[in-house]
Amino acid sequence: MARFIFITGGVVSSLGKGLMAASLAALLQARGFKVRIRKFDPYLNVDPGTMSPYQHGEVYVTDDGAETDLDLGHYERFTGVSARQSDNVTSGRIYQQIIARERRGDYLGATVQVIPHVTDAIKQFALADTEGHDFILCEIGGTVGDIESLPFIEAIRQLRNELGRENTAVVHVTLVPYITAAGELKTKPTQHSVRELTSLGVQPDLLLCRCEHPLPATERAKIALFCNVRPEAVIQALDAPSIYAVPLQYHGEGLDGEVLRHFGLEAPAPDIARWVDILDRYNNPEGQVTIGVVGKYVGLPDAYKSLNEALVHGGLANRVKVAVRWIDAEVFEQDDAAIAAELEPMHGILVPGGFGERGSEGKIASVRFAREREVPFFGICLGMQMACIEGARNTAGFPEASSTEFGPTDNPVVGIITEWMSKEGLQQRSAEGDLGGTMRLGAYEAVLSGNSHVSSIYDGATRIVERHRHRYEVNACYREPLERGGLVFSGMSPDGLLPEIVERPDHPWFVGVQFHPELKSKPFDPHPLFAGFIAAALNKSRLV
Repeated sequence: MARFIFITGGVVSSLGKGLMAASLAALLQARGFKVRIRKFDPYLNVDPGTMSPYQHGEVYVTDDGAETDLDLGHYERFTGVSARQSDNVTSGRIYQQIIARERRGDYLGATVQVIPHVTDAIKQFALADTEGHDFILCEIGGTVGDIESLPFIEAIRQLRNELGRENTAVVHVTLVPYITAAGELKTKPTQHSVRELTSLGVQPDLLLCRCEHPLPATERAKIALFCNVRPEAVIQALDAPSIYAVPLQYHGEGLDGEVLRHFGLEAPAPDIARWVDILDRYNNPEGQVTIGVVGKYVGLPDAYKSLNEALVHGGLANRVKVAVRWIDAEVFEQDDAAIAAELEPMHGILVPGGFGERGSEGKIASVRFAREREVPFFGICLGMQMACIEGARNTAGFPEASSTEFGPTDNPVVGIITEWMSKEGLQQRSAEGDLGGTMRLGAYEAVLSGNSHVSSIYDGATRIVERHRHRYEVNACYREPLERGGLVFSGMSPDGLLPEIVERPDHPWFVGVQFHPELKSKPFDPHPLFAGFIAAALNKSRLV
């Protein structure tokens, strides 16, 4: 039977519970255990698919088409275990299912209540799809004391009783702030947070204390005394120079060893060679490239979390540091001179995914700059669509080309997709339908042209599988004029109807993809498109 580790947070948000869960899972995995990580989100949205990136950060998409919390990206990047629909649940999804059952009469006239109906649904989610795993790590979103998280904490309490304390552990991530005026760390916030959690019937077994200064033994002992845990179970978590240093740092503090001690397990020392190599590449680069990311959500880096990490991975593959310049696409719509001023110093230009018209003309202008100046260019999802519109306007003879996403147009190079083939069969959508969960989501296959640049990037592969999240597609009817203008369709859906990849063979490195390769990149296995893009940027830097 799988053992469960529940991860809660206290005092304040943004303490890094997701990173902690990913790091602990990676360390247990390095000791030979099979792990899986899950996220419980207390908000009432069914999923984050319709939420603004400024509210929630990026939406992480799984192979099976789930739109999930960005922490699942950390889970995958640190463990290599592909996340699934069953690994993320929200209060909204749970209530939606319960209300649907109530409307059908499944409860046979009973009064539907938080206890037992909501907590039972949470427990069913936690226990489902766990066969063959040694550890299931469950991160509870939010902060202890939030009204929204109370049903989840209650579900944990019940699960601990039902599964037995020997099969469950609670790790509470908390804050030990440093008061500069007093010149000391304060443990009282942690004490209050643990007291709040304990008052709900859940006694933590380990405390992970985020702090800016080392936690003295006296303060550890004080926390242990007042929070009813062993002193060895009070783990300090100092700020790290890189997220990829965190697994090694936590191992050095004894986190994984203390978890195994709690469960009464013995295991070989973890094989941490991959993390040592990653950190060596990160800390000792042999060069640097600057990449300009021209987007619309640049005010919040979490909106492009996986993209930023994939660029770092591309740097690790080439042993160079990647300096990312986040550029607001709207800047290019207000001042033509700003384009050259902003993009001239760049060794590569990337236009990421997004939705809506705002900033689109700035993205198109940046594509044109990359094409004309022969700067390595990478377009992802909307970025590929902007590359096709730029090509239609400036090399294919359609000066008014646009996307129907931005309004009516006589030259719809990009339009809404109303039907496509999936593993489940024909999928159909309408422009007037719901926004949530209605896009082309998840893993789809693409067929590559045998003599294409992108095929060589994928080591000669003729078929690839990548993750998608989009509602609009490049119109294949424009393929012939676009290819006459030099923009080649080098990847198509297996039925030949949906363009997946475009490239310019006469350009040093110009690739646009309809999918999101950043979602599958890992520090120990960088995505080939990002490794190739950074290699091209490195070559550009040597020519400057």
